[in-house]
Amino acid sequence: MRVEIGGMRTVHCVRAVFTALTGVPGIDRAEVDRNVAVIDHDGRATEASVREAVALAGYEVLRVNEERRGLTVLEGE
Repeated sequence: MRVEIGGMRTVHCVRAVFTALTGVPGIDRAEVDRNVAVIDHDGRATEASVREAVALAGYEVLRVNEERRGLTVLEGE
């Protein structure tokens, strides 16, 4: 999941959002940078739960893009 976040300008902002996201059930990993978070989750973390966590940290979610990764299966020769 790629989340664009408005209003993050400092390292403190990044830490606040990261800390908020670590409390969301289902989030396995979150990489937070200014104005964007890339989240790996197990399916329990929803867009609504991520929006709520970011709002509690004092920021606004501008856009969410759910990116599903799949495994590539290679056929034997």
